[in-house]
Amino acid sequence: MNRVAPTGILGFPVTPFDNKGNIDELALSQNIQFQLDSGLEAIFVACGAGEYHAIDDSEYETVIEIAKAVVKGSVPLYTGVGGNLTEALSRAKISEKYEVDGYLIMPPYLVQGEQEGIYQYFNTIATSTDLNAIVYHRDNAVMSLETIEKLAETPQVVGFKDGHGSMEQNIEFTQRIGNKISWLNGMPMAEVTMQAYVPLGFNSYSSAISNYIPHVSRNFYDALLAGDKETVHELLEEVILPINRIRRQGKGYAISLIKAGMEIVGLPVNSRNVRAPITPIKQEHYEELEAILQKVAEKYPSNLTKSL
Repeated sequence: MNRVAPTGILGFPVTPFDNKGNIDELALSQNIQFQLDSGLEAIFVACGAGEYHAIDDSEYETVIEIAKAVVKGSVPLYTGVGGNLTEALSRAKISEKYEVDGYLIMPPYLVQGEQEGIYQYFNTIATSTDLNAIVYHRDNAVMSLETIEKLAETPQVVGFKDGHGSMEQNIEFTQRIGNKISWLNGMPMAEVTMQAYVPLGFNSYSSAISNYIPHVSRNFYDALLAGDKETVHELLEEVILPINRIRRQGKGYAISLIKAGMEIVGLPVNSRNVRAPITPIKQEHYEELEAILQKVAEKYPSNLTKSL
């Protein structure tokens, strides 16, 4: 087992549903292929963007089967596990059965435990298989330095994904732990905050917009690493921040806004087909996003979407 977490821009495909509420398997396959064609460095299926909370074990296996068939080992393939501990352990075993590279361990269901309980939750899941594990620091799984230090000693734990956003904590974590594990930016619309994360040693991030305008995310990240402040500023001002302002207008938009963007650029997703408690974005927000993406198509054209 290669004990290294993926670096670069990480793809988190949504789970598309048809008009009957079933997984649209062809659409999922095509959307994963779109992300691979765009050059993303890893694929994470059945995570938050993939509506992990709303799919059953059979659907979970279907998603992994499709992803495995499309990815074919070309990039690391990760799954999501978490929530109910028993369910997380079961899905970790399913992931192991399909020989994926690892999984992202999401926060536990509902309850907030003491630091020892949070450690036991992450460690129990991480050590239940030999797959790589990335722990997700957010919501009711906000960890202390001591907890992360202990988890970093678990061989299966290869990465820390931050969705909490405390830069004071992140400085302390990265200073003390260093390169024992990898550091991933998991904040919503991670492009917004990546300028602050890169100097700390965070060398990858999950990109929501890479579901529909991956070339913008790539141009942004390349410019950021190259010190091209002009391009970074331009993409933030014209694309990233305007989309993020829409995302902040509704709960659940972290998922439904992605599906809307995919539909607008011509990818095979019906943006209204989400599962409760997620709801589709409002029409006025859809039209705002459509206007932004039209400008993107004109100023930053992509060969990937021209034929869609």
